Amino acid sequence: MSRPPPTAHRRRRALPRSRPGGSVGALTLTLSALALAAPAAAQQLGDSAFVPDFGPPAFDRGTGPRVLLDEAHANFHTLSGRFQAFGRLLTLDGFVVEAGRTPFTRESLEGVDLLVIANALDPRNEGDWSLPTPSAFTPDEISAVWSWVGDGGSLLLIADHMPFPGAAEDLGAAFGFSFNNGFAMDPGGQGGVVVLRRSDGGLTDHPITAGGGEPIDSVAVFTGQAFQSPSGATDLLVLSEGWVSLMPDTAWQFHESTPRVDVSGWAQGSVLEVGRGRVAIFGEAAMFTAQRAGPGGAPMGMNAPQASQNARFVAGVVRWLTRSVR
Repeated sequence: MSRPPPTAHRRRRALPRSRPGGSVGALTLTLSALALAAPAAAQQLGDSAFVPDFGPPAFDRGTGPRVLLDEAHANFHTLSGRFQAFGRLLTLDGFVVEAGRTPFTRESLEGVDLLVIANALDPRNEGDWSLPTPSAFTPDEISAVWSWVGDGGSLLLIADHMPFPGAAEDLGAAFGFSFNNGFAMDPGGQGGVVVLRRSDGGLTDHPITAGGGEPIDSVAVFTGQAFQSPSGATDLLVLSEGWVSLMPDTAWQFHESTPRVDVSGWAQGSVLEVGRGRVAIFGEAAMFTAQRAGPGGAPMGMNAPQASQNARFVAGVVRWLTRSVR
């Protein structure tokens, strides 16, 4: 979940009639509450006090693979900001983590083991979370990343709810993923934290969810988008029957006629092997963070009470991508 910055330009426009998919009962009531709450809850800050608990580290401090977190594409999440807990977790796990502030080329990715891209934006949307949402990446950058992964690199691409899927859809499509530029909502229309569980099929079996011998049974997610995966991918986070994607033309501006798409069975997390490399795609960013949101500083991310296993899941994703084991 990501809220627009306080200076973001926020408009209401007439929208097309609703598309099929999903009931409107509880969801319609929730839409007004979400739209009204968005400005008040706009502030999201990294929780500098949070220390992730994920078990024994994979490497001695500073001896693990090199991880580059993209900060060259108007990213909503950065190492010194809302993604600081992610960087802290990887550092504690022994990885070498640094910010990347240059466009993607074969040269800029040389020596990198894992490229992490979280909520990139085209400059057009940096202060305006409305349509259109152009690609954050040039065709040359997409080609460079695709080739680099095929040659053995690993990519963690995270694109939250609208406008972030629009900015990342061309890069996702290069690997066969189809993003939905909307807001994924559970059947109850809560639009906040939802726990996806192994017991109900929301969390699937994979070496990542095996948890290093202590299986991960649940992962908390915080809104985000839904997407469809290509053949050969393994969906880790699966949305159940009744999930819908709301399709506003301005982020967090919902009303009864906001179009919606049935996304039952779609993914919010998936992994794929590509050539000699690996790719992990996630449609929700807060699950990788620890933040304080809104006037009351409510925990959101790995620090949330419902997210007790998220830190182990995040560590598992990074270890799988880099072929690291404890």
